[in-house]
Amino acid sequence: MSVGRWRGCPPRRTATARTSRRCAHIGSRRSARFGGYRYPCRPAPYDGEVLLALGVIAGYIVGTFPTAQLVARLAGADDPTTQGSGNPGASNVYRTAGRRAGVLVGVIDALKGAMPVGIALLIAGRPEAHAVWVAAVAGHVWPLTRWLRGGKGVATAGGGGLLISPLIGIACGLLFFAVVKWGRVAALGSLSIAIAFPIVSAIAGRPGWEVAVGAGVAAILVVRHQSNIRRLLARDEATV
Repeated sequence: MSVGRWRGCPPRRTATARTSRRCAHIGSRRSARFGGYRYPCRPAPYDGEVLLALGVIAGYIVGTFPTAQLVARLAGADDPTTQGSGNPGASNVYRTAGRRAGVLVGVIDALKGAMPVGIALLIAGRPEAHAVWVAAVAGHVWPLTRWLRGGKGVATAGGGGLLISPLIGIACGLLFFAVVKWGRVAALGSLSIAIAFPIVSAIAGRPGWEVAVGAGVAAILVVRHQSNIRRLLARDEATV
């Protein structure tokens, strides 16, 4: 039996090699298809699992920032978790600490979603940005630093959604203000945009996986509004 010359082990398929093959066929545009859409394609480590994990962790940490408590304290008001509805969110701070404090909480909470999503869009792509979006909302709703007792995630979800799909985000924002102006109930506006976002995304022809992620975020918001839904049905929900 003859034994041929050993030529060494075959080369390993590294992340860089996979990325290079994925990007080579499109030349200088350096993009790739994902779910039927073309997205930017960047060399490792930008397409790596490590960067994605770091982005998700960072998004979650940003989401845990206790905006409502800090703003209420600066405004000279009590902790919003012990006042009003007990929710550390913009609408409760609006009722218990005043209009300026409530608006400031809403803006900062929206930035908690917009900032990590924007960074993910710049250095990675839409799939990674969606993962970071979910992480930021989860951090706001279930913060480990406060024993998973967070807010309802509307402003944080809205800030991230605005960068992911600007036109759809603007449309949902207008819907929110229209519903609140008509009904004077913030929870009704929040539920309206939570339901509308994935539906409008599907109508606009967004990829199925994007619609699914949007529906997942919407489900989180609806679940967090269970007490509001019960009060709405009983016509006992607080107005703004």
